Amino acid sequence: MMKKYGVLFLIVLIFACGKKEEPLVVAPDVLHQSIDHVTQIMIHDIFSPPVASRIFAYPNIAAYEIVALTNDDYASLAGQVHELTPIPKPDTSQPINHEVAAMVAHIDLSRRLIFSEEKLTPFRDSLYTEWQSKNEKAFNASKEYGLQVAEHIAAWMNKDNYNQTRTMPKFTVNTDDPTRWQPTPPAYMEGIEPHWNKIRPFVIDSANQFKPAPPPPFSMEENSDFYKEVREVYDISNEITEKGDESEEIAIAQFWDCNPYVSVTRGHLMFATKKITPGAHWIGIVKIATKKTDSDFAKTLFAYTKTSIAIADGFISCWDEKYRSNLIRPETLINAHIDENWKPVLQTPPFPEYTSGHSVVSGAAGVALTSIFGGDFAFDDDTEVPYGLPVRSFTSFEAAASEAAISRMYGGIHYRKAVDVGVKQGRDLGNFIVDNLQMKREAQNASN
Repeated sequence: MMKKYGVLFLIVLIFACGKKEEPLVVAPDVLHQSIDHVTQIMIHDIFSPPVASRIFAYPNIAAYEIVALTNDDYASLAGQVHELTPIPKPDTSQPINHEVAAMVAHIDLSRRLIFSEEKLTPFRDSLYTEWQSKNEKAFNASKEYGLQVAEHIAAWMNKDNYNQTRTMPKFTVNTDDPTRWQPTPPAYMEGIEPHWNKIRPFVIDSANQFKPAPPPPFSMEENSDFYKEVREVYDISNEITEKGDESEEIAIAQFWDCNPYVSVTRGHLMFATKKITPGAHWIGIVKIATKKTDSDFAKTLFAYTKTSIAIADGFISCWDEKYRSNLIRPETLINAHIDENWKPVLQTPPFPEYTSGHSVVSGAAGVALTSIFGGDFAFDDDTEVPYGLPVRSFTSFEAAASEAAISRMYGGIHYRKAVDVGVKQGRDLGNFIVDNLQMKREAQNASN
């Protein structure tokens, strides 16, 4: 009997000694999948566009900072992004895989920022199981370090004034002033995130650094510049709706709608159809660009991080102007002064008109992506296919940004100046970020 157990022990010992630990390799698709999972959860949880931009930015920064530690191509954001200090140094005696640690930090911070944490857990656990089965020691060391960095970034994140804005007063609608924003049908929702300009920016100096020129003076006199803008929205809407399904303008408006909460009324019932936010659409374009260029994990993370920072600062800048000018939407004025039965092609979102948020963040994202992939980067945008819309093709990121901007006027939710000034506001902001955020080491060295 003792001999039998001795043989079994020997077999187990030989098997254990013969088991090889595999090197841990993280493909870019793992990062894509993580971001896709978070995007779908954000759709489920219905995060507003500004809040969604924050959810993208912090996990990307956490992961990027880990990769930048050992990758000679990329420089840390510490000291460049407001109030960000260097992440803890890893224990070099441990077999830490920095890409695995980056993904651990990315997923951990993403879980903290969404509501439905349990929806991300199965994806996380499947990765953990795979990595642990290949190399338990390296995985455990990488996981421990990734969670340590996540704590560091979370402490920085929690000082950006977001929590404080949750308790600030709701936006008060001024019903006595005909120039000011009023809630719009069908849900008549209150103005969202009126205090977003108090969120700490990432790179821009302040929320009002790129304060745009004001909109035309309010006037419903037919010869005034403002009335002409209102009338233009009405006339274009009528012209394109007459074309019906053949209207390219309607196709453009619907493709860039990106309204995370569209209220639908059926009889006495009201329900919501959910989709991605403007920022999520551009995050989807990052995925398209990095896959087309076969970018490695580090470059893919670099592209996501730079673009998400531009988008996040874009929302802070835009929302600062929205609640300063507090301008009334076309739908309200057209129904009151021109045609009480008119409806825009797109549902009017619940916040003031000027400037156009999609125009600002598209301008900023387009500049960020152009700085990475070049000005003549043609791509097919299939981001909206899951929502029943066809692929649209673009010759450049700037072309896509211009189309996203004009889509808001085609949709009947913005005047022309909000679009034109908005995309310029975003591009100016994007250029500032590109010029001041030195993420590539050769660029950083050249500036020293």
